Amino acid sequence: MTLSALLQRTTIIDHEEVLRACNASLKASRNDLETQHIKFIALLKLDRYDDALRVLVESGDRLIQRAGVERAYTLYKVGKLEEAKKVAKGIEDQRGARHVEAQASYRSEDFANAAVLYKELAGSRAAEEGEESDLRINSGATDAQLEWTKQGELVQKKRPGREDLEAFETAYNAACGSIARGELGQGEMLLKRAKDLCNALDELTEQEKTAELLPISVQQLYVLSKLGKTEEAEKLASDISLQEIPDLYTRQIAQNNKLAATPTMSHPYLSHRLFHSTETLPNTEKLFKLQAERMQQNGLALDLLASKSNGVIKTTSSLLSESSPITSAHMNNLSVLNAAAHAQSQLAKLGLKQILPLLEKRPKDVGLTMTIIQLYVLTNNHGSAVTILESLVKHLSDSVTPADQDVLFAPGLVALQVSLYTQQGRRSQIKTVLAKAASYWRHRSKPPTSLLQASGLSLLDSSNPDHQAIARDIFNTLHTQDSTSKFATAGYVVAHALTSPEKVTAEADTLTPVPRLIAGIDVAALEDTGVPSLPSATTTTSRKRLLDEKPKPAKKRVRKSKLPKDYDPSKTPDPERWLPLRDRSTYRPKGKKGRQKAAEKTQGGVNNEKTAEGKSTGTDGLIKAAEKGGGPGKGKKKKGKK
Repeated sequence: MTLSALLQRTTIIDHEEVLRACNASLKASRNDLETQHIKFIALLKLDRYDDALRVLVESGDRLIQRAGVERAYTLYKVGKLEEAKKVAKGIEDQRGARHVEAQASYRSEDFANAAVLYKELAGSRAAEEGEESDLRINSGATDAQLEWTKQGELVQKKRPGREDLEAFETAYNAACGSIARGELGQGEMLLKRAKDLCNALDELTEQEKTAELLPISVQQLYVLSKLGKTEEAEKLASDISLQEIPDLYTRQIAQNNKLAATPTMSHPYLSHRLFHSTETLPNTEKLFKLQAERMQQNGLALDLLASKSNGVIKTTSSLLSESSPITSAHMNNLSVLNAAAHAQSQLAKLGLKQILPLLEKRPKDVGLTMTIIQLYVLTNNHGSAVTILESLVKHLSDSVTPADQDVLFAPGLVALQVSLYTQQGRRSQIKTVLAKAASYWRHRSKPPTSLLQASGLSLLDSSNPDHQAIARDIFNTLHTQDSTSKFATAGYVVAHALTSPEKVTAEADTLTPVPRLIAGIDVAALEDTGVPSLPSATTTTSRKRLLDEKPKPAKKRVRKSKLPKDYDPSKTPDPERWLPLRDRSTYRPKGKKGRQKAAEKTQGGVNNEKTAEGKSTGTDGLIKAAEKGGGPGKGKKKKGKK
């Protein structure tokens, strides 16, 4: 009797026993396909996926063709996601293969394909197969990931429904989607709902509840930190025990969130040690790309706080050398960290002195340029900031690489130019920049709507016919994409009102009439109150007039009076008040010796005082000595010996 026939007559619950029976049978019949298949399934049940894949390869093509879905699932579990997707996609008319393909797509971050597959699976057969709950959970997780990766336009369900609030898994996924969209308040509410639903479950043990609640608490800690609720975040962080988290993936994120929630309480060196104390994740439990990038940035930031600047420079320089100018937030953040490491985290002029030489080596580095501009703005040096930005724009404009052109007209870079030009009152340059950006993007497949709206609104106010033509094209595009948008419709009407008003009559009728818009506004009160406006450099005078005006002389500083208290302006001041007291004509020394010295020291007189030898030391003696040409020793007789 074969093993397959024997197993059909017996009941074995323990998969280890099944595996031992298969091994014993294969010793007698090594090529028994049925036994090989049973052994393969037993290894999958025991979560021994590497051994199962080895058995599959050793068994040959017959077992590979027979166990297609199981093979795809095994490849997915060992981390070979692309190969798993390929195998599952090749299997037709099997729901199991579609499930494996969707899950492999999710883990490989192909969220768009995963969303399509889950939508196909959630059809009429979902209720028959009892998969409604699982599909709702997986679809919610996929939608949340689409929001995180800036693909929110593919998400059909933006608001959680009643069915999403009935299970803690769906409530948690809805909370993640809200957090990704920036709706932190709603995310906090949904996380609390997920906790309450999990605690209310009777079919879970206390240990299982703890395992399910910990990931919710970790996400809740992130939300509280973002909302600025520091005290609540610190209390929640103290309640999270890392040792109780069995999943290494969740444990690493929990460690990061705990350190971020208590920045003032953590010592930089202790935080650095705790951050790097977590275990390395295996290939099957790797972080998503967005999470891995944030973790890398946090690690480098802690390295800077721990005075490991050289390590940060080495790590970031190697990564930046492999990339070209891109708008990736991660690479630009690495560039900022590289600049901070070179500047030793110093700001203002000290930091600029260390960072500016780097711009000569990386003139098209967007992150480095943004850092320098920010430092110039902090020192109120907007002129130098504009110069640095225009240098980057020139380097990108001279490049013929399509990727560089995408960076040149990136909405963020265009917005920065507009902001700096607005600071200097350069309105014509603003319109030129917006016109170029709009002309570049409106012919693309997915133009940035916000940039087109800002460009169209600004160019409508331009007196340049070319700018007005571009504005008409922009609002034609926006109105065609979304005819229900009030902004696009109003811009479309204004753009065509002067050139072809008959073309926009129907659209103008759909807009709210002006009397209704100003129905609750008291015009007289507004005129009496006045409209406040911020002063600008070009509000009252033009730049040319400012240059023509002559500078006004500086006002002289008036010092405090130092006149004496008894000063009388009617009296004439003493002309000898600047002379020393003893040199004044009114000076009278006291005593006999004092009067004698005063008489001998008459200013300008000849001193006839004689030396002890009786020779005159006056002026006549000096002149006689000069006439004789006498020097030391001349005119003296040599003395002989006594």
